[in-house]
Amino acid sequence: MSTTGDRTGARPHVVLLPSAGMGHLVPFTRLAVTLSAGHGCDVSVVAVLPTVSSAESRHLEALFAARPAVRRLDVRLAPFDESEFPGADPFFLRFEAMRRSAPLLGPLLAAAGAAALVTDVALASVVLPVARERGVPCHVLFTSSAAMLSFCAFFPTYLNASRGGGGVGDVDVPGVYRIPRSSVPQALHDPKHLFTQQFVENGRGLVDAAGILVNTFDALEPETIAALREGTVVPGFPPVFAVGPLLPARFPAEEEHARDPADYMRWLDAQPALSVVYVSFGSRNAISPDQLRQLAAGLEVSGHRFLWVVKSTVVDRDDAAGLGELLGDGFLERVQGRALVTKGWVEQEEILQHVSVGLFLSHCGWNSVTEAAASGVPVLAWPRSGDQRINAAVVARGGLGAWEERWSWNGEERLVSGEEVAEKIKAVMADEVAGKKAAKLGGAAAAATAIGGTTYLSLAEFVGRCRDSHS
Repeated sequence: MSTTGDRTGARPHVVLLPSAGMGHLVPFTRLAVTLSAGHGCDVSVVAVLPTVSSAESRHLEALFAARPAVRRLDVRLAPFDESEFPGADPFFLRFEAMRRSAPLLGPLLAAAGAAALVTDVALASVVLPVARERGVPCHVLFTSSAAMLSFCAFFPTYLNASRGGGGVGDVDVPGVYRIPRSSVPQALHDPKHLFTQQFVENGRGLVDAAGILVNTFDALEPETIAALREGTVVPGFPPVFAVGPLLPARFPAEEEHARDPADYMRWLDAQPALSVVYVSFGSRNAISPDQLRQLAAGLEVSGHRFLWVVKSTVVDRDDAAGLGELLGDGFLERVQGRALVTKGWVEQEEILQHVSVGLFLSHCGWNSVTEAAASGVPVLAWPRSGDQRINAAVVARGGLGAWEERWSWNGEERLVSGEEVAEKIKAVMADEVAGKKAAKLGGAAAAATAIGGTTYLSLAEFVGRCRDSHS
């Protein structure tokens, strides 16, 4: 698969290896387009088949249809007995299946003539040795915040120091700040959990990478990025490239498939500026039926217009319940006119860039945070699981919005009442300072990604290293 550009060293061939879930796939496809169109690279994306969700399949198909310069490398997973891990999250199971299939990548890299490999962090510890055997420099794309990267890198050291210490407590990340026990991803409190084993192994493996790309930018997380680069978090840490916010890439085929019959963009066009609360908890965060109804009550009582993307299952292929059944009798009728509620796939970046949107009620998946930052829209953080409380702290510290830390997340018994939700929405929507801070951060994101900005230069340095390794 080598091209003339590869052989001369003018266009290094970079192979990208995403893992499972839209939260991991989307940054990789954005990076693929950025490197191909904006930084003179030949790019291939590894499509690991079959995908877990329909959204992933559509997204990959749309990428390759819209961007023929980005080449597709298919890999079929080796057989894997999921009964080893009864009741495990389907995405964690996919991480494990992909990790066990890592040896299949060796021949693929050799045939592709890769100058560099960029792997998802979820696969780092098993992919790095395979790349090393083939003499291919292997970088890691960290698809969450720099704060979460610092936690991931330091966590194995923390565990070594606290052996027999009675479980995971507060984690003081050197040079960064304290991650309270309540913000540590839930699975990590169980040392036998499948995700914990993967997370610790990948955290240990990071020091062996040629470099770490992280989807953030200097103005959002300045102290954390500096601590990582200076080796304060982990001595001898690889170079850190802040390459965010990775900009959205529009794929017409996906947009055509996803267009919701409710026509949400036309609805937004009819709303006053900064009047709409956009509500979405991401592509794989299911909320309990009781909490969904409390959220519905809060949105109704807030008095504000809202656009709500409802999700009730972890995997989209399992999502069959109707909106009326999920949200209660009469809710849709009562909010008709000032609200649009859908279960369809939406183009979130398009929504956040719309002038009518004044607030984003978000779970704080990192893609959502970076999209809000790029659009200058304040965030009301309601983290649900995983890295999301760590990301919510970035939102609050970075001036992007507010986080009500008392609100519960998955696995906690407490229901957040509709009244609490309504009061917080009204407070943040009325806070002009919050809006100005978010808008300023949006300007900083635009400056970072422009030619000569910090993100642009960071990507250029990464590409230069790929070119040098292949010349």
